[in-house]
Amino acid sequence: MKQVNVQYFKHPYAEFVLGAYSGKLCLCDFRYRKMRTAVDNRIARGLNASFVEASDDVIDLAKKQLNEYFLGERRNFDIPLLLVGTDFQKQVWDALAKVDYGETSTYRDLAVSIGNENAVRAVANANGANALAIIIPCHRIIGGQGELVGYGGGLALKKRLLELEQNLFL
Repeated sequence: MKQVNVQYFKHPYAEFVLGAYSGKLCLCDFRYRKMRTAVDNRIARGLNASFVEASDDVIDLAKKQLNEYFLGERRNFDIPLLLVGTDFQKQVWDALAKVDYGETSTYRDLAVSIGNENAVRAVANANGANALAIIIPCHRIIGGQGELVGYGGGLALKKRLLELEQNLFL
């Protein structure tokens, strides 16, 4: 059976699980999030692969770039990615990836950007299913009234990430 190489990465901001498959990062998620099992199962099924703790050059690159991001030295990631999900989820994640560093958007704005303004709830669900936290910046999505809403890493972390990105413009 094929395998997804995984490693745990503990950082002062959060503890992550990172996964790589065939030279591409397919997982960068919060180790203890509520949807951990669902996300892992979707990736394992989608790739017909099992998770194996192993070293991997792509995971090493992801750790390096995440550290740079948290230090305020990196705004964009250039890691080869593998998105594992439905066509709709991938469409939403592609739109998420276009939300610039230091900016925010709403679920409604994302729905409009993919040409489906009535799919706000489905867009929110796809956002929540994102397996590439930070890199596909779901933390930049806020509620329609500007409030902080759902985040796999918790609202306190979401607030810290948005503050990290905003502080670099001071």
